[in-house]
Amino acid sequence: MTKELGIGIIGTGFMGKAHAFAYRAALAAFPDIPAPRLEMIADVEEGLAARAAHQYGFARSSASWRQLVNDPRIDVVSITTPNTLHKEMALAAIAAGKHVHCEKPLSPSLAESAQMVEAAEKAGVVTQVGFNYIKNPLLKLARDMVAAGELGEITGFRGIHAEDYMHDPDGPYSWRIDPVGGPGVIADLGSHIIGMARFLLGPITEVSADVRTVVKSRPVGRGAKERKDVLVDDVARILVNFGRGCGGTIEANWIATGRKMQLGFELTGEKGSLVFTQERLNELLFYKAGGDAKTAGYARIEAGPQHAPYGQFCVAGGHQLGFNDLKTIEMGEFLRAIGGGERAGPDFREAYEIQKVVDAAIASSSARGWVRVG
Repeated sequence: MTKELGIGIIGTGFMGKAHAFAYRAALAAFPDIPAPRLEMIADVEEGLAARAAHQYGFARSSASWRQLVNDPRIDVVSITTPNTLHKEMALAAIAAGKHVHCEKPLSPSLAESAQMVEAAEKAGVVTQVGFNYIKNPLLKLARDMVAAGELGEITGFRGIHAEDYMHDPDGPYSWRIDPVGGPGVIADLGSHIIGMARFLLGPITEVSADVRTVVKSRPVGRGAKERKDVLVDDVARILVNFGRGCGGTIEANWIATGRKMQLGFELTGEKGSLVFTQERLNELLFYKAGGDAKTAGYARIEAGPQHAPYGQFCVAGGHQLGFNDLKTIEMGEFLRAIGGGERAGPDFREAYEIQKVVDAAIASSSARGWVRVG
């Protein structure tokens, strides 16, 4: 196994910070992985890069992402920039022989994502995409319960990812709603719940969607009177059919006033059901059919060391994991795969499959009918 890996992160924002935290913590939680060596962090503003290097413990900083991807001391590149930059950076890193972690969505278009998948698979590098919510030990438990038949034949799935960070119509126009970067909420939040649905139940084969823009224009800057038309979606509601035979619904919404992290699902089967929300990410509700009606109800499964790898973080149940712990699990699995261990993903190929569902939903909304995925 590789003993040490040089780490480079491009971007110092929210996700750049989350990646830095995760790389720093990964070896402490997973002593069997190669040791991550924090080599370089880059940002378009040199001052931001230098401050981040000091704060997160990187040996060096740079205002040039190209310098980072071509540095011989760097083995792994994390891309945490806006969507429009993902393809160019990833292809350059792959060409330089680096393993690549890229935040979601993979790129603005399906064609660009296909190029990234092809390049990575041809080069044989390990890739990972930032769907860290499915790294929750309780989500892995839910998938295992489905696979083991504990819920019987699956009869339905209701999934949602709703937040409110775009609910203010006077919130300024930004890269997040620039159509050059791809679709809106259906890619930004929808990819998470689509990926979670696939993680639990397998491929989605057919969709019928209503994708709409609610806030029609936004100020060009904070407090500006001039406004710019919004051309991406704020809300997406999708009927889905899974390859396994069941149907379901998926909603993505970034104007859901009052919601900060409503990422969750209700999964029903002939023998029982499971309910989860990221708002209470250390709990999974399980209903088992057939019991005494007087005492029937959902049982709360609380995360603890019996749900690996919770115990790698804390030996006591009920003390709870958080967002950055899920990111640490993600990075631990990524580094283990690079070191020669099992590839856990989601990799570029899975992100591409998720994006196929997004594209099919957009096509369905335009055509006002069912569309096959892929």
